[in-house]
Formats: sequence, C-alpha cells, structure tokens
Amino acid sequence: MPPLRSSVGALARRALVTAGPATAHTLAKRGLSVNHTQGVTLGVIAAYVVVIALLWNLPYVRWVLWPFKMLVIAFHEFGHAITACCTGGRVESISLDPHEGGVTHMRGGKQAITLPAGYLGSSLIGALLTFCGFNINASKICSIVLGVCFLLTLWWGKKDWLTILTILLAVGLLVACWFIKHAEPLRFVVLFIGVMSSLYSVWDICDDLILRKVNSSDASVFAKRYGGSSQCWGIIWSMISLVFMICGIIAGLAAFKQSFAQQEEDSKHLIPTVRMLLKI
Repeated sequence: MPPLRSSVGALARRALVTAGPATAHTLAKRGLSVNHTQGVTLGVIAAYVVVIALLWNLPYVRWVLWPFKMLVIAFHEFGHAITACCTGGRVESISLDPHEGGVTHMRGGKQAITLPAGYLGSSLIGALLTFCGFNINASKICSIVLGVCFLLTLWWGKKDWLTILTILLAVGLLVACWFIKHAEPLRFVVLFIGVMSSLYSVWDICDDLILRKVNSSDASVFAKRYGGSSQCWGIIWSMISLVFMICGIIAGLAAFKQSFAQQEEDSKHLIPTVRMLLKI
C-alpha cells in the first residue's frame, strides 16, 4: 500500500480528533445546543467518516463499499445530467462502470457548469441527505425525492445493466427500511449515504489527481478549457464539498431537536407504512 494512500485514513481520524472539540466549542459559542439524540447522530457521522476512510483504502476490504460507491457515482452522473438539461443541453445516456467509474453522454449545455456539477452536485446531495439523516420524517421525505432522482437516472441509463441494478438495489434498500421499526433505520441509511456522497468528491479527487493522476478527470478537462491546474480545481471543489457537508450538519442540529422517542411517534403520522395502516 503506498504511504500516501495509507495516510488518508490516519488523516481522517486525526481531523476528527482535532476538529471535534473545536466544533463543539463553536456550536456552544453560537448558542446551538446539542441534545442526547443529536450527540448520538454526530457520533454516528464521525464513525461513518472513519469507517469509510478505512474501507476506502484497505485492499480487498474496500469491496464492502462497492455498492455504495456505485450509488454515489450515480449521484455524480446525475449532477452532470440535470445541469446539462438546465443549461439547454440534452442527455443521451448515463452508464456506470464496474471499475467504479461512470460517464454521462450529453449534447450542448454550458460546460463551465456541467463539468463541476458532478462532484459539487453529489456533494450537495450528500449534504441534503446528511441534513435529513437527523430526523426520521425528513428521511422519509428525502427517500421519496431520492426515488424520483433514481427514476430519472434509470431513464437515462436504461440501456446499462449496472446502472439499472445499482438503482434498483438502492430503491429496494430504502423501501425495506420503511417497514422496520417505524422507519427508524431509514435515517441512519440516509445518513450513511449522505456522508459517503459528501466525502466521495474529496477522496475521488485525491485518487484521480494525486494518487493515480488520471488525465481525463472532470477537473483536468475543466482546467484545459478554462485555465488553471486540475489539482487546483480539484482542491477547490473538495473544499466546497466539505463546506456543504458542514452546513448540512449545522442545519440538521438547528432544525431537528426531537428525541428518538419523539421522532418515532411523529413518524407514525407521516406517510405511515402498510403495517401501520393494517394495525389501524
């Protein structure tokens, strides 16, 4: 294992140890209190960061993350696709590669927006998922929105079997969580996907531009067209991704202060599952 690659997990753990007290002090200084339920959620987020960092870099074990990597790659490609449509372009197809890659074939659109939209789009989605992961009902609504996004991605990738399989498995996981303990596990699944999607851009840019030095990354194409270096744009996009994630966490702390018991009670009245309807 190269020294630089093995240090990624150590850097993530060190950042958590260093940033944890500072973040708590900042939140307290701003009057943003953290109750027990929120503290557990923050602990889960920290654990997710460490586990993902380790699994991302360890040989063989990294395959545990493969389905979720393909999922966040789908978010990445969705970011390209949706911005292409919004800037006058046309999406012809989306395909995912078994070697953890993806490509969006499109015509037109403004590349100054569509090129960074892959990383920044997946990071924004990750921040929104992290925000919703603080609350069961928010996770329920989020899962419905995710389903719509998945259907759009499935439509564009309808000729690619890996895209179809990845999306169907993701939808199946979300649906299954609705029927377990009033959808309480759903928020932890949404939270995990959110953290992974937020950090995907950081580690993928590190892989592409520092460790493997891939010449065909979004950052390298952006640099050739608009100036600067691919490493510079990659670092900028990574920093923006981290800001998105921090904003999602702070927003979640500010918006959702219910305890686990309160969230579970509230979830019984918002889009109840079939099991709940049968009991009624």
